[in-house]
Amino acid sequence: MGILSKLEPKCVFEYFEELCAVPHGSGNVKQISDLCAGFAERLGLPYRQDEAGNLIIWKAGTPGYEGAPTVILQGHMDMVCAKSGDCSKDMTRDGLDLASDGEWVWAEKTSLGGDNGIAVAMILGLLADESLPHPPLEAVFTVDEETGMGGAFALDCSDLKGRRMLNLDSEEEGVFTVSCAGGARLDCFIPALQAPLEREKGCVVTVSGLRGGHSGMDIDKGGASANQLLGRSLYAASERIKGFRTAELRGGQFDNVICVRSQGFVAVPADQVSNFEAFIREADHVLKAEYAGCDRDVALTCEPAALETALSLEDTHRLLRTLAILPQGVQAMSADFPGLVQTSLNLGILRTETDGLHATVSVRSSFASQKDMLCRQVQAILETGGGRAEIRSSYPGWQYRRQSAVREQLLTIYQEISGRAGRLAATHGGLECGIFAEKIPGLDVVSLGPDIRDVHSPRERLSVKSTQRVYRLVREFLKRSR
Repeated sequence: MGILSKLEPKCVFEYFEELCAVPHGSGNVKQISDLCAGFAERLGLPYRQDEAGNLIIWKAGTPGYEGAPTVILQGHMDMVCAKSGDCSKDMTRDGLDLASDGEWVWAEKTSLGGDNGIAVAMILGLLADESLPHPPLEAVFTVDEETGMGGAFALDCSDLKGRRMLNLDSEEEGVFTVSCAGGARLDCFIPALQAPLEREKGCVVTVSGLRGGHSGMDIDKGGASANQLLGRSLYAASERIKGFRTAELRGGQFDNVICVRSQGFVAVPADQVSNFEAFIREADHVLKAEYAGCDRDVALTCEPAALETALSLEDTHRLLRTLAILPQGVQAMSADFPGLVQTSLNLGILRTETDGLHATVSVRSSFASQKDMLCRQVQAILETGGGRAEIRSSYPGWQYRRQSAVREQLLTIYQEISGRAGRLAATHGGLECGIFAEKIPGLDVVSLGPDIRDVHSPRERLSVKSTQRVYRLVREFLKRSR
C-alpha cells in the first residue's frame, strides 16, 4: 500500500506517488517521460514522444462531445532538486521519500516536485477516468521548464488542434494567471584598450550593501542596482576629476539578478586623490539619502589599489557615458493590472576584459512590441558608444486577452464550488504559456493550480484539500466544454 493511498482524489495521488518514485530533476527526465508514455500505452491512448522527452497524449471526446472544441491540458515533468544539509539521497538516481499527515504532502529532507508533478498526476487521472464526460483532450507534458523552458521551445505543436488550454503550473489556489512577460538577453560590448599609468594613483570604488533580488519578481521594489550606481558615480567623478581614468569594472554574476555589489578600479592623478576621496564621501551620502527607504545599507567606498594600466581618457569617457545613459529598472507599468510591471530591464553583469567592457542586460515585457523597442534602444545606446549589443536569447511574452471564454468559465465554476471569487493575476516572470501562445495562434489559455508552499526547497508541501478542489474545478470545466 502506498504512502498516499488513503488520499483523495485516489487516482491523482496514486499517479503522483508513482511519478515521485523515479528521479526527474531538470535535465534528467528520460525515466519520467518513459513512465508517462507507459501510462498512455496502458490506457490504450495514442501518444507522441519527441527526442527532448516531451510527450503528447490524445484522447477522443466522449459520446455527445465528439464535435466539441478540443481542450489542451498542460504541465511540465521536471522538478527542482533541493535537499537539506543532512540528506544523503542522490536525487539523480533515487526517488522521493513521501510523507503525509492527511492535510499536506511532502518529501522527507528534499523538495517534493509538486511543481509540477501534481499537474502531470491530475492530467493522467483525467485521462484514466472513464466516467468523466469530456471534449477531445490533448495532454501536453514538457521537460526542463525549470531551466529555461527548453522543452516547450523544442516541442512541435503542429499536430495540436486545441485552441483552449489549461496550464496547471500555478501554486496558489483561486489565483488564475492570465499574462506573463517575455524576455531577451543582450550581450553588450564596448571596445577599449589599456595603457600604462603615468603618475596616477590606483583606487578601487565599491558599491555594496544592496538587497538585490530577481530581475522579474523584485524589479518593482525600488531597490538599486550596484552596476548602475557604479556607472553613475564614476561618470560624475570623471566630470569633476581632471585626468580620471577607469581601469576595470566588475559586478554581478547573473543577468536575471539585480546586482548587489560592484567594483570599479580607477586611476586618479596623484594631486587629485584627496578631491576624489572627498567626492566619493559626498556621493555616498547622496545614495544613502536616496535609498534610505529600500536600500538603507547602501555604501559607496574608496580604497587604494595597485594598478599598472588603465583606459585612455577618451575610452574612459565613452564607456562611462554609455553606462550613464543605459536605463535600468522599471520602464512601464501595466494598465490592465495595477501594480504590475509591464516592461523592465536589468544590467546584471559588468566585466572588463583585455579588449574592453562586456555586459549582459536582461529585458522583459508582456508586450512583444515594447520588448523589441527596448532591445533596439539598448543596441542604439551601445552603438552610440562605439560598441554593440547582440541578442543571445529571446522568449515570448503572454499578452492579456481582454476576451477569454476559458477565463470566464473557470471563474464561474470556481465561485460555485468554493464559495469564493477567483482572482486574476499576471507575472513579470516568464511562463511556458507565452511559448504556447506564440506557437498556437488564437490560443485561449489560463494557468491555475493547487496550493503549494515553499516551492523548490526541502520545506515544499502540497495541500491535499486544495488539490481536491482544483481537480474538481478542472473536471467540471471539461464537463461544461461542449
